[in-house]
Amino acid sequence: MISLSGIHKTFSPGTAEELKLFENMQFHARSGEFVCIIGSNGSGKTTLLNLISGNEQAESGGITLGNTGITRMPEHKRSSRIGRVYQDPSAGTAPLMTVAENLAIAENKGKPYGLARGLSPKRRAEYRCLLELPGMGLEDKLDCQVRTLSGGQRQALALLMCTMTPLDLLLLDEHTAALDPRSAQSVMELTARLASQKGLTVLMVTHNLRFALEYGGRLLMLRRGKAVLDVSGQQKKELTAAELLAVYNDIEL
Repeated sequence: MISLSGIHKTFSPGTAEELKLFENMQFHARSGEFVCIIGSNGSGKTTLLNLISGNEQAESGGITLGNTGITRMPEHKRSSRIGRVYQDPSAGTAPLMTVAENLAIAENKGKPYGLARGLSPKRRAEYRCLLELPGMGLEDKLDCQVRTLSGGQRQALALLMCTMTPLDLLLLDEHTAALDPRSAQSVMELTARLASQKGLTVLMVTHNLRFALEYGGRLLMLRRGKAVLDVSGQQKKELTAAELLAVYNDIEL
């Protein structure tokens, strides 16, 4: 479903700080697959998402989404099929607009804008039902500015907004890292629910080893641009936190 082949990515080429991160890198994820990606800082996790989203370009190699080559497709065009939620709860939402206004903008993604009346009672009721999903009281915040929400509420809203329109691929870039444990758990439960209901292909970068084990059907560990662990199915289910931590610590020695 998403495929990267022969990817070469170098940072600061031709300088003393030159870093060849990806050399002939191959990555493939099937449609509907939920992949958790872990690794230390500098292992290539976020760069992988950046290459897929179009935020960065590789020197060579190809990227295919479904049956469409997107290697040179601009980022804004990829966004019609690829959604992304970032670590910062303030990203992905308009802080000075209300929750309802943010949802309306997200729902009209890719559509022409023009003058229109306010939300109908029916649409407001539908938004309330949507906002009940995280169980964080967002349904009572429709007319509140997003800047007044807690970090967890804001991240849950960003996730709901990102998935309001049909997507082929959802990229999650440490989207629970800045949250308190309770909010992080709520956002992860919402993530799993939306992925399942909508049949999304998900690539989730995380430093939370427990989440990496508990969620998704596949776990990928990167080190300096290379996969050092790639497990799925029953093999992933049988992997323990102690075993995963041992592998993580071993490759960092």
